[in-house]
Amino acid sequence: MNAIAQPTRQLVRMRGRSYVAFVFAPVVPIVGWLEEIDATLARSPGFFAGKPVVLDLSAVDLSETAIMHLVASLEQRNVRVLGIEGVDPVRLTASMPPLLTGGRSCVLMQNELKKPETKPKPTSLLLENPVRSGQSIVFTEGDVTVLGSVGSGAEIVAGGSIHIYGTLRGRAMAGVNGNSAARIYCQKIEAELLAIDGYYQTAEEIDVALRNRPAQAWLEGDVMRIAPLS
Repeated sequence: MNAIAQPTRQLVRMRGRSYVAFVFAPVVPIVGWLEEIDATLARSPGFFAGKPVVLDLSAVDLSETAIMHLVASLEQRNVRVLGIEGVDPVRLTASMPPLLTGGRSCVLMQNELKKPETKPKPTSLLLENPVRSGQSIVFTEGDVTVLGSVGSGAEIVAGGSIHIYGTLRGRAMAGVNGNSAARIYCQKIEAELLAIDGYYQTAEEIDVALRNRPAQAWLEGDVMRIAPLS
């Protein structure tokens, strides 16, 4: 009698991946808040393109119908809502984005079964090569230093300051974890966007006199300042 070969059980392979999401916190009147979104998109049409967005409704009291209308209004503006937080789950229907909780900055462990590393985590990231168009570098633990240039369409996202020893043509977002003391330095500024702790300036808002010059950006209160490097 021939033995029947039993199929080999395959283990499910799971991988983790993290993304930086914008958090939108609407305020009333919602119509006025949407007008601010429209103004941002008018200055930089591609600012939110392909970026996940989390809708934080903890500061407003919206009905189920109002939430549906708000999500639809953002989708009409090509703003993709990944999830919603700060709201009673009963106000979300099955057709709405899911309820999210516990959002925070974190480092994904490649294998949770490994013993914890004893060496300290790095607080800075050094990139010896240029950051090319389409690349996205995200390092929320501290400063990012680029020895080359950052191409148009590329972006650098840092929890601390950003130092670029070349031309900045893409987007640089520093202090993303709420570090208002972070700064952005570059040897030649041709940036599409600069942002520190959520405050930003687009290419159209940067003084033309600063173009093609070494510059630094920092925050004074809720105002971003950009000045040449002496």
